[in-house]
Amino acid sequence: MELIDSHTHLDFEDFDADRDEVLKHSRQLGVRRMVVLGVYQRNWQRLWDLAQQDPDLHVAFGLHPVYLDEHRCADLIELGDWLTRLKGHRQLCAVGEIGLDYFLEHLDRERQQTLFEAQLQLAADFRLPALLHVRRSHAAVISTLKRIRLPRGGIIHAFAGSREEAREYIKLGFKLGLGGAPTWPQALRMHKVIAQLPLESVVLETDSPDMAPAMYPGQRNSPEHLPAICSALAERMGISPSALAEASTRNACELFNWPLDDGVDRL
Repeated sequence: MELIDSHTHLDFEDFDADRDEVLKHSRQLGVRRMVVLGVYQRNWQRLWDLAQQDPDLHVAFGLHPVYLDEHRCADLIELGDWLTRLKGHRQLCAVGEIGLDYFLEHLDRERQQTLFEAQLQLAADFRLPALLHVRRSHAAVISTLKRIRLPRGGIIHAFAGSREEAREYIKLGFKLGLGGAPTWPQALRMHKVIAQLPLESVVLETDSPDMAPAMYPGQRNSPEHLPAICSALAERMGISPSALAEASTRNACELFNWPLDDGVDRL
C-alpha cells in the first residue's frame, strides 16, 4: 500500500536528531513520496538542500501567514526568483504554504490578504498548484480563489470546513487535505463531513511535526504515522484503508503531475 504525505515540515529542527531514520522507517511503512513545505524565506535553501539528498522529497516554497511579521517585501521577489530558477524541476511541486489565518487575532488581515494574493498570482503565473493554510477564513479564501483562478488548483491543508465549503473548493479545482485532526473522538462535526467527501477529492497528510493523530497523543507527528491516520480516517469514511490510500495517492499524483510510479531508480 503506497501512501504520499502531501504536507510535511521535515526540515524543522524537530527532526534534526533522527531525520534519516524517520525517512527510512516511513518508506518501510509504504510512505515513499513526501511534500515538504516552506514557511519563510530563511528555510527555502534548507528545504532544497534536503530534497537534493532524496529523490522522493518534493518541495513547495511559500510565505506562511502565521509568520507575517517576519516576511519582507523582498521575500516575494526572491520567491519569484526561486520559482524561475527551478521551473520545470521534477522536485518543485507547488507554491506553499500560503493562505489566511483569522484564528490568530494579532495578524493583520489586510497584510495577509495582500501577501496571499501575490503568492496566488505566482502560482498562476508558474502554473503550479497552491498549498493553502486556511484557519477560520474559508469565506475570504474562497472569494479570493474565485477572483484569482489557478489553472492547477491545489490543496486545502488540514481541511476543517463544512460540506458546502468543501463543494466550493472542489469546484475551484482543489483537493482536501486530511490528517490527524479528524481522528480525534471529539471532532464530531468533521466526522460527519469527511464521511460525505467525494473520494476523488481527498489527499492524506500529516503536517509533521504538528497535528498528531489521536493514536499518538502528545507526540511529535511524523510521516511514519500516515498509515495509522489512513486507517482511522477510512473507518470514519466507511471504506477500507487500501481504498483510501489508493485514492489519495492517485489524487496527489494527478494534482502534482506525477506518474503513479515515477520510475526513479533507488537501488
